[in-house]
Amino acid sequence: MKILVTGADGFIGKTLRVRLAEEGDFEVDVFTRADDVSALHAKVAAVDAVVHLAGENRPADPAAFMAVNGDLTAALCNAIRAAGRPIPLIFTSSIQAERDNPYGTSKRAGEDVVERLADEPRQSCAIFRLPNIFGKWCRPNYNSVVATFCHNIARGEAIHVDDPSAPLSLVYVDDVANGLIAALRAPRAGLCWGVIDPVYQTTVGEIADLLYAFRDSRDTLITERVGTGLVRALYSTYVSNLPTESFSYRVPVHGDQRGVFVEMLKTTDSGQFSFFTAHPGIKRGGHYHHSKTEKFLVIKGHARFGFRHILTDEYHSLDTSGEEPRIVETVPGWSHDITNIGDDEMVVMLWANEIFDRERPDTIARSV
Repeated sequence: MKILVTGADGFIGKTLRVRLAEEGDFEVDVFTRADDVSALHAKVAAVDAVVHLAGENRPADPAAFMAVNGDLTAALCNAIRAAGRPIPLIFTSSIQAERDNPYGTSKRAGEDVVERLADEPRQSCAIFRLPNIFGKWCRPNYNSVVATFCHNIARGEAIHVDDPSAPLSLVYVDDVANGLIAALRAPRAGLCWGVIDPVYQTTVGEIADLLYAFRDSRDTLITERVGTGLVRALYSTYVSNLPTESFSYRVPVHGDQRGVFVEMLKTTDSGQFSFFTAHPGIKRGGHYHHSKTEKFLVIKGHARFGFRHILTDEYHSLDTSGEEPRIVETVPGWSHDITNIGDDEMVVMLWANEIFDRERPDTIARSV
């Protein structure tokens, strides 16, 4: 399928072009600010569908709102008519189309001409009224508060929040691309109002607080719940705004004659991750826990784990090595230790189900 993407160099356009290339069965032609409107007829005539992303949202001259959002859309619809065959059109509008301002009026004008095109026989048109969009490659200090906040906070620059409680409706650019591709693959006759899912409802203050938490996590090592939903998408957006000199960061190293201990990551409700080393013959541990549990993974060297029940004195031991990865789990009520029984340095990954609390460590010394 050959697709024409207008506004292909814009925020959504960049992501959509990458995604279409990944799909493997789309050929993409582009229409950008460098192209003249006169080129539309030839470009449209050669494709199977059009995704119209081109838009103006912050021009120097307010007249440009209508010139791009209204007039360019009308020219595109005329080019589809001139092709002499139905060519599916997907148009990205804005929730601002419901508002009486120059931008909203121009977007509504674009919707009107698309709706009229949808009345043509066998023609397929889809209109997506999008709220604020965020994600990688969004231009900061332009028209996205999320992009601006991410860019500035990632560089230690100030942000300005007039009203922390101000509501925000957000969609993630990857979800937008998913919706547009789905519409390309299943065009419907007539007019269809497209839906991007999910739409995140939040506030300016909540966004700022999360971004500051992302920044601070490099010092506290405590991560937010970045695996799902808005926080996942926002964290990805924040990291995509890091300057190259911030692609890495140091963490504290605690060392003694036995080796080193390094904490990597802490979570608010699922413990923490770390690693330690031990020189040949060194024994670590020699304590038990009442509730805390741990998982050990030897990734280099040879280890012997010892366990002793603190009431029955029952003893158990097992050997593992980095050559055959195996998780060893500590059990509450059993004292435990780990000894490097190899000839080289031992390296062990460690997960504990809770963050270490110096006031209540739940770690009681007792030799195995």
